[in-house]
Amino acid sequence: MATFFIADTHFGHANLCGKLATSRPFATIEEHDETLIRNWNEAIGPDDECWHLGDFAYRCHPKQMRETFNRLNGRKHLVAGNHDSGATKSMPWESVHEILEFSPGGLWIVACHYPFRSWPGMEHGAIHLHGHSHGNTPAEGRMLDVGVDCHGFKPVSLDTIRERMDKILSPKELRKLARAKAAQPQKEACPA
Repeated sequence: MATFFIADTHFGHANLCGKLATSRPFATIEEHDETLIRNWNEAIGPDDECWHLGDFAYRCHPKQMRETFNRLNGRKHLVAGNHDSGATKSMPWESVHEILEFSPGGLWIVACHYPFRSWPGMEHGAIHLHGHSHGNTPAEGRMLDVGVDCHGFKPVSLDTIRERMDKILSPKELRKLARAKAAQPQKEACPA
């Protein structure tokens, strides 16, 4: 079983195709939705777990939303976003949250639809996964926008997230390195 994250699929949101600042490169919402469903199912198997970090659908008829939901592989969880109405929350998710702090595969994650500048455990290695900004919020440290706009309209695996975050030090680790560097004797410049 693998774990994946995704956000901002906006199934059924016709205005995303060529009309908004966050325009997506699809001629129609049907093409958009079919591409996202195909990408989801190519990445996520029936036994995999997917954490959707909000804005699953928008202005989508509940029957169409249910049909889309049922076509998606995996055990699906929702961390609700600003466009996730009661109809979205009533889909047969494994769980529904507003914010979530958990450790899949031993990686300490704070997940929310919205990007945070600081989060619980930030000083001690926790990472923050979010959506909402469609790639318009600059990442700072160990945070990552898992929205489809940032990842080729595909889900992001926990392994990919771990590889990326292993390269980024926590604030506490950065301070420790700075102290160690400051404690080293400084070499004097050679006279010319």
